[in-house]
Amino acid sequence: MLSNFDGLKSGSRPFEFGRTHVVRPKGRHLATIVWLHGLGDNGASWSSLLETLPLPNIKWICPTAPTRPVSVFGGFPSTAWFDVRDLSEDAPDDVEGMEAAAAHVANLLSTEPADIKLGVGGFSMGAAMALYSASCFVHGKYSNGNSYPVNLSVAIGLSGWLPCARSLKEKIGSSPEAPTRASSLPVLLCHGKSDDVVQYKHGEKSAEVLKSHGFSKLTFKSYSSMGHYTVPEEMEEVCKFLTSNLGL
Repeated sequence: MLSNFDGLKSGSRPFEFGRTHVVRPKGRHLATIVWLHGLGDNGASWSSLLETLPLPNIKWICPTAPTRPVSVFGGFPSTAWFDVRDLSEDAPDDVEGMEAAAAHVANLLSTEPADIKLGVGGFSMGAAMALYSASCFVHGKYSNGNSYPVNLSVAIGLSGWLPCARSLKEKIGSSPEAPTRASSLPVLLCHGKSDDVVQYKHGEKSAEVLKSHGFSKLTFKSYSSMGHYTVPEEMEEVCKFLTSNLGL
């Protein structure tokens, strides 16, 4: 699927998003969540894990990022939602790449039935992308001024970071509705204290920044011996969070 969004381009050629994997609900369909993989991964690996969760009312959409040159790999091509030089909130932000990926995520959600609750989540770079999408929802628009077309009910970030943290205050102050959307959006952030890829301090700082900017329904969970991966206890927390906040 080619993005018709002008942001994600190499010269004049748009990057092509990879295959999207869908896990259909085993019971009555009540919610749809787009789940975003980490750097170098694809939608298939996460769809296999999400399919095993005891959440029969959720439809999972697991897209695959475009393959593109990535600065942190010295320009070597990899699947990536945006370009990144360093996996932390201190890195320069590839806003164009994030805008294009956020538009892709919103497009995937925009065709869902009107009575279905919508969410976004992800791991590592996918978590960063989920939080960027949440900030677009709160702002009500992308940074190019186009309106954000979907209403998010939850956001989840595992082992990730908050990109564009420096512009969050401005986004929330830019519209009268933004503070209300920020304070009413349930957000779950989880991070391992032994993470050697995206350090724990970046996850902790991201949670602090979001809370300080009015994301009062944010939950931050840490796991003492967990590295840059997921563990069953963390996925149990995800299930509990979704069941309670989506009314499943």
